Amino acid sequence: MQEDMPWRLPRWVFFLGDAVLLGAGVYWILQAQAPVPGTVIWGSTLCLVAGAALGVLPYLLEHRALCRQIEAATLAEGLSHARHAETVARRIAEATDNWQAIQEQAAKTAGQAREIAERMAAEVRDFTAFLQRANDTEKATLRLEVEKLRRAEGEWLQVLVWILDHVFALYTAGLRSGQPRLIEQLTQFQNHCRDAARRLGVVPFVVAPGEVFNPERHQTPDGQAPPEGAVVRETLATGITFQGRLVRPAIVAVDPAPGAGTVATSLSDAGPAVPGTVGSASWEPDSMGLAPETDQTAGPTDGRSAPDSQV
Repeated sequence: MQEDMPWRLPRWVFFLGDAVLLGAGVYWILQAQAPVPGTVIWGSTLCLVAGAALGVLPYLLEHRALCRQIEAATLAEGLSHARHAETVARRIAEATDNWQAIQEQAAKTAGQAREIAERMAAEVRDFTAFLQRANDTEKATLRLEVEKLRRAEGEWLQVLVWILDHVFALYTAGLRSGQPRLIEQLTQFQNHCRDAARRLGVVPFVVAPGEVFNPERHQTPDGQAPPEGAVVRETLATGITFQGRLVRPAIVAVDPAPGAGTVATSLSDAGPAVPGTVGSASWEPDSMGLAPETDQTAGPTDGRSAPDSQV
């Protein structure tokens, strides 16, 4: 610790004073004659004690200074630690404040995120509801358009069948006239009309004479079923298929089967069908499949009946 002392006492001064006092005390005793007086004894003793104290004094002073220096260093170190502790405490307080601020900011951010999520969920619900409403509206519009198209399809199919019936009646009348030129022109006219109708999916068909009556594809003018085994004698009105579906059976006149009674005779004697009508009933396509009604026969819905002279 002595090397850490910033200064040292000049010890030679104390040693010199110690030597002078010791020399003075020894000289005083040596110069005295026996018996040595008390003053000499007390004086030489005082010189010896003072010299010894003077020789020890610098060490005592250095020890005291060293103790004070150690105390000052300890105090300074304690003050340094205290200041460091204050700095640490201040930093801890600052960190605590910062942590609280961060926590508050995080809570605000979480609240804003929650609000945004709720807003997004509400927007999604509104958008989904809007899409659902738009979808329902579009479906309703499409359903209405489909119904309109089906109604229009039924109407133009009804008109087209009515026209084809008149063309077939005209062609039949030409055949009965026996004029080859007229028959050729009417045949070409009917073929052109049927080709045009075939492009729309409407296909008329004629039953060959002698074919066995088929209730699923044939029908009598009065709507009654002929005797079993009856054969077709003549086609009064063509059958109509639309896009492969039978919408009207062919109206035919039948010959009685062998052994048939008067009912078959009455069926075979029926006149040709009037275009668009059969007897007193008319045909109308339904709203879905354009199929004939169960209690009606083929033909447009004009509901008219013409005399036999029109065919």
